[in-house]
Amino acid sequence: MAEALAPQKGQLKRTFGMREAVTVAAGSVIGVGLFTTGSNVVGDLGPFVIFATLLALAVSVYPSLLYAEMGAELPYAGGTYQFASMGIGRWAGVLAGWNFIISLVSVTGGEALAFSYYFKTIFLALGIDLPIDDAVLAALVVADFTIVNVFGVGLSGRVQNASMFFFWGVALIWFLTMVPNVSLPTFITTPDFISQTTPLSFFAAMCMIWWCFAGFESAVSMGEEIKYPHINIPRAMFLTPFVVFAVNALFQWFLVGITPVDAMGALSDADAPFAEAMISAGIMGFPLVLLCIGIAFGGDFSTLNASTATTGRYLFVMARDGAVPKVFAKTSERFSTPYVAVLTLGALSILLILTNSLDYIANLSLFADLFYYVIGIIAALCLRQRFPQMKRAYRAPGIKIGAPVSAVIYVLMMTQLEPDAFTTGIVWCAIALVVYAICRKVYGTGGEFTLDLAASGADDEPGPEERAKMDREYKLWKIVVGAACIVAVVLFAFPYLVV
Repeated sequence: MAEALAPQKGQLKRTFGMREAVTVAAGSVIGVGLFTTGSNVVGDLGPFVIFATLLALAVSVYPSLLYAEMGAELPYAGGTYQFASMGIGRWAGVLAGWNFIISLVSVTGGEALAFSYYFKTIFLALGIDLPIDDAVLAALVVADFTIVNVFGVGLSGRVQNASMFFFWGVALIWFLTMVPNVSLPTFITTPDFISQTTPLSFFAAMCMIWWCFAGFESAVSMGEEIKYPHINIPRAMFLTPFVVFAVNALFQWFLVGITPVDAMGALSDADAPFAEAMISAGIMGFPLVLLCIGIAFGGDFSTLNASTATTGRYLFVMARDGAVPKVFAKTSERFSTPYVAVLTLGALSILLILTNSLDYIANLSLFADLFYYVIGIIAALCLRQRFPQMKRAYRAPGIKIGAPVSAVIYVLMMTQLEPDAFTTGIVWCAIALVVYAICRKVYGTGGEFTLDLAASGADDEPGPEERAKMDREYKLWKIVVGAACIVAVVLFAFPYLVV
């Protein structure tokens, strides 16, 4: 087993289990979306935000099943890049890979800015105004996480688990402290701005909440570093959308409940909606500090770590195939990490931070997310048709209907994006194809890397005791996540039953 798991030249090391796969995937999305633009939607929909969140979950579930299938059958680094390259063609893989990269680079930049907002609020709650620019603070934290991810996937995994479980622990304490401050009548009081809601504006709001789900398949991009991928990847994909839904819905419930009705509309353009909601409600001191600590050092840190790690894997595998300059395929002999790719994308994130525009970053990330998901969804269908005999540990049901419908939905969602971000996304795609054409001419196709899945440990089976332990862990996750989702929905219905 030890020999199978040791990385060969040009490949990565299988270190992660299902827990890390879930925390990487969930951590990639629980952060900047939920605590900034996703929560801004409460200022547009009020208590009806739960319907937009349920719809965002609905349009995420089936694509997650497609990624469960593809991730288990092709457990490579690079996720959608690999799937699209094999299912559609290398050009489609390059477009998917480049858009995944700019998406999570945007998430990294946006998350770092969100961290700076909430980190500085900690001190404001204590009467101290930190004399440091948001962009500077954000750049420093991105540099820190870039260094962490250079020093190895093991360290990155420990940081990820620590950040996520710290976030969940602090969130639970904050929830308990907020219960006395929740006003149930707020949920059955229709704010004035609701009258301005149209089907189209509701759909646009749902798209912004969907950004809180985008990246649910991030762990798949690290498929070359996940142990027993035919077991752990599908399980992680089944769980992650519901983990994200539960966290989003629970925080939204408290946000609606603590915000005075006359102050709710102001959340639509707030930099730090949760902090501003608490301030408007007069909730200061320990609860505000606790919230900001949890968001900054839990939610933000987990997303920064996960997005820094996964983007580097995409650039690494594209370089390994000669689709981008091969310098990005260099790995550290000591840590087995694609350090050149990680450092380069860290620098790109810092450049994006200098725009200091979270709205632009969010829209750019949304374009890239939706674009590469459309490619990935089509790739799943093409892989079934081109390689019908490929070994599949899991098969998504109804793919001939589910895949086209999902692709159409995501294309429609792209129509709600800001023109500037859409234009930037198109330019980014054009650059991707130009770089690919140059690299193909320089490297040809003979140097493309082929991973020996059996030698990488992808086909390894856990022993009876280890399998039983994995099954118990998965069962516990299902119970906890399922219960959290049910509680979140019941909480939104509860005020109508008792008020």
